[in-house]
Amino acid sequence: MKFSIFSAALLATLATAPLADPLEPYLWQNRPIVVFANTPDDLLFKRQMELLVDGEAELEERDVVVIVDTDADAEETTELRKKLRPRGFQLVLIGKDGQVKLRKPRPWTVRELSRVIDKMPMRQQELRQRWER
Repeated sequence: MKFSIFSAALLATLATAPLADPLEPYLWQNRPIVVFANTPDDLLFKRQMELLVDGEAELEERDVVVIVDTDADAEETTELRKKLRPRGFQLVLIGKDGQVKLRKPRPWTVRELSRVIDKMPMRQQELRQRWER
């Protein structure tokens, strides 16, 4: 079973083992972007990863962690697939509160993702606190 987690800061593999609730470690700390594909060779997946790598600094500024699951043929479905139920390629943005904020069946640019994130109440609060310092 393939299950990799990438940090937006390093975009390097941090874990390869499935977790009972893989999103729990990020609750109230990070905004996970989960990228699903049936295989790592999926063209939509490859394009999405290129876009995310290109916008690494913007994602890091918004506390984004990118989680990738590209093995739809695994013997056991990953907990993320059970929870989020993707069909083929899918991008899912999850807020720091653990709620799904966005689902897209095609790649999105970091600019588009940043706009959605920047409208979230918690992100607005973070920006206000940064200005008050």
